[in-house]
Amino acid sequence: MAASLKSDKLGYLSFIFRLEGKVAIITGAANGIGATTARLFAHHGCKVIIADIDDKNGNSVAQEIGPEYALFIHCDVRIESHVQNAVDTTVSRYGKLDIMFSNAGNAGRRDTSILEANLENINLVFDTNVVGSFFCAKHAARVMIPARKGSIIFSASASTAAFGITSHTYTASKCAIVGLCKSLCVEMGKYGIRSNCVSAAIILTKLGMSIMPTQDRKLAEEIVAEAPNLKGVSLTTEDVAEAALYLAGDESKYVSGVNLIIDGGYSTTNIGFQVAVEKVLGGGEGTT
Repeated sequence: MAASLKSDKLGYLSFIFRLEGKVAIITGAANGIGATTARLFAHHGCKVIIADIDDKNGNSVAQEIGPEYALFIHCDVRIESHVQNAVDTTVSRYGKLDIMFSNAGNAGRRDTSILEANLENINLVFDTNVVGSFFCAKHAARVMIPARKGSIIFSASASTAAFGITSHTYTASKCAIVGLCKSLCVEMGKYGIRSNCVSAAIILTKLGMSIMPTQDRKLAEEIVAEAPNLKGVSLTTEDVAEAALYLAGDESKYVSGVNLIIDGGYSTTNIGFQVAVEKVLGGGEGTT
């Protein structure tokens, strides 16, 4: 029973177990969004496979959650046999796979101009973000199709909705993931399998800091607080985990092909006109 988890230890207060009896694989779950999502899924009664290349932190997260609900598997999503093994081990241990959260990602080197595009960096980012997503989808579908149910979730980015913020390489890789998600939605629908994306704005995790224009954390915090339209709140890994929980559970049983943007309204607004007015008129005089 999920109630055996100590909610005070994990910091969650809900007593409604929204994923009770389900089994999930979360890639990139040793840190950041993936680790937070693993804790939240387990709290809601889900058996969680923590798949990551970071053995130390991956095992630590699994031990924190407890062996009844979590298992760590070393998995480099760039290597198909690793993903296949993670899925096969999951099915062997639990008899099924209900949820695949393809979350592992790599921001690579921050290229601020197309003139800085570098094949080594492109390959690193695309192999992790895009090829890894293909392998996760392929091997999840392999076991979900016979069961005629399942939820495949991809971790994309708010850079799929607002451009020119992150590097060309990172942005292109995340847009490719959204394309895969939507295409997969069409094929998998006839088997009762859903495919969706979670696309968050920058959270200052290790990966988030790597794509910031400054490595001064205090300045980075000021930037991410100022950027969105929505003021007074800050985006956290818990917010993204809650979105993944919704897409993983039965509450979203008729939701498929969606790219769920979590960016505080940032991508709804083009500030070009406002900037032009302030530049030309000085301080925005004469605006309505």
